[in-house]
Amino acid sequence: MKSRINSRRIHAFSLTELLIVLAIIGILILVALPNLMPKIAEAKAQEAKLQLKHIHTLEKTYFYVHSKYSNDFNDLGFEHSNLVTNGGQANYQIEVVEHSNTGYLARATAVVDFDGDGQYNVWEVDQDLQLKEVIKD
Repeated sequence: MKSRINSRRIHAFSLTELLIVLAIIGILILVALPNLMPKIAEAKAQEAKLQLKHIHTLEKTYFYVHSKYSNDFNDLGFEHSNLVTNGGQANYQIEVVEHSNTGYLARATAVVDFDGDGQYNVWEVDQDLQLKEVIKD
């Protein structure tokens, strides 16, 4: 009976072989990660751009009705998503920092340091839809 069990041996990887493969994959990730960080920051910046373009549309609509701009999100109909720091999914704090009868300035400030350099990404948009990155991450 013992010889029958030994003849049906299953060929598989040993634990040592698996650990070596995992170590190689880990080293490759560590080598590639610094090159990917700028791309990650660019992808996250798309959130700020989209939100500020949305604010611009809401501000223009509000301006056409009331002949002035507003800094109150309730007036604009903008609902800010919960931030990542509060258990949400939004990476940027959106705010209207200046407003008047003739213009406004909205700002999106990152709440997460995407590349770990200590600088937080900041984007701004005005009434002319001039979208610019004020502080690059």
